Amino acid sequence: MKPDKVTQLLHKVARGDVSVEDARTALSDVSLSEEDYKQAVEHGVFDKPEAGAIVRATLAPSGESLLVLLVFIWGLGFTLFWSGSMTYGLFAGWDQQQLSFHLGMTLVTLIIMGIVYLRWVLPDLEVVKYRRAKYIPPKDPEDWVEYKF
Repeated sequence: MKPDKVTQLLHKVARGDVSVEDARTALSDVSLSEEDYKQAVEHGVFDKPEAGAIVRATLAPSGESLLVLLVFIWGLGFTLFWSGSMTYGLFAGWDQQQLSFHLGMTLVTLIIMGIVYLRWVLPDLEVVKYRRAKYIPPKDPEDWVEYKF
């Protein structure tokens, strides 16, 4: 999720690109009433969404991070290394313990890449579904059987 203008301005102030006085001047015309603030906070959190609505997390994870890119490059390299050495070991006649270690390291690397993908790359979306009311016909209670114990 791309940061909004206020967040970008705060980052520029933190880096020293923009002075605090310039940031205050830029934000001086911005006004937010208490009602607007409460509505923004409660929107999507306390309001029940309609069925079929797609809800996105407010603070969505970002897949644009350099650290995420480095983890995927590291994971690709280690996966190729461990699976390649395991393939070599198959033809070189290595014992099963060594081959299983290489297979395990390949799978651990892929699992780490999967966790990083699910946590920081995959969008946080949820489709809201509600259970429909069951239809009970008017004569249904007449067909009920009362069991005696």
